[in-house]
Amino acid sequence: MRYEAPTTTKEAANLLAKAKGKAFVLAGGTDLLVRMKAGMLEPDLVVDIKRIPATRKVTKTASGFTIGASVSGAELGENKAVKKAWPGVVEATELIGSDQVQGRCTMVGNLCNASPAADSVPAMIAAGAKAAIVGPKGKRSVAVEKIVTGPGKTSLKKGEMIESISLPKGGAKIGDAYLRFIPRTEMDIAVCSAAVCLELGAKNVIKKATVVLGAVAPTAVTVPAAAKAIIGTKLDDDALDALAAACEAACNPIDDKRGTIEFRTEVAAVLARRAAKIAFERAGGK
Repeated sequence: MRYEAPTTTKEAANLLAKAKGKAFVLAGGTDLLVRMKAGMLEPDLVVDIKRIPATRKVTKTASGFTIGASVSGAELGENKAVKKAWPGVVEATELIGSDQVQGRCTMVGNLCNASPAADSVPAMIAAGAKAAIVGPKGKRSVAVEKIVTGPGKTSLKKGEMIESISLPKGGAKIGDAYLRFIPRTEMDIAVCSAAVCLELGAKNVIKKATVVLGAVAPTAVTVPAAAKAIIGTKLDDDALDALAAACEAACNPIDDKRGTIEFRTEVAAVLARRAAKIAFERAGGK
């Protein structure tokens, strides 16, 4: 196995593009190294991106925030500005693993691992996050929901890597939340999950909303019908019932030892209701 630690994203992209055999990016390594040690992967090339300055920073800009691909969950959780603007995104990222894992894991790694149960992904999608992708042909920006194409699969082309994630700046009338169900109290993956982001207009009426479910399909599922159900309301019981029904209709989960189809479908709707209430309150709704 060949190991490289470039200092620029251009250099990293060139290494990945020219690689013969299986090439992988190493950010936190909490997925990659575990799979390697278990004998599930035998990379021909590992490109460590932690020495690239652009991947190590959280930057506040006029349009929002840029979070580098090597920024750990623990580092993100300590950033007060991001946490204030997007508490749901930060909380979702902080649910990845234990305290020890938090010191290494990254939201970009969680995204590129492409698990249907990834915690940070539904929250990022709900917030309108975009990924800055660097490759041999330059740089492009892609909505996070277009990155994962199936379990363990992404839309990234040969030689491409994600340099950072960008989030909008948020606002006083915008709130987000993420909830999941797990069999244990900690250090487990989501059996199902839900993220909600909404914006309030005059008189605390919801004017924009996004509802995203996790672990109920091969990829995170955005549910426009659930968003439509609560737009124009103050999140009354009828609106919440309609949101829950839309979420149940959008679910396409599997049966496994961690949860049945019926269980995942019902609980995902319950979580969406609860997340919507939290997001509404965070946006200033009463």
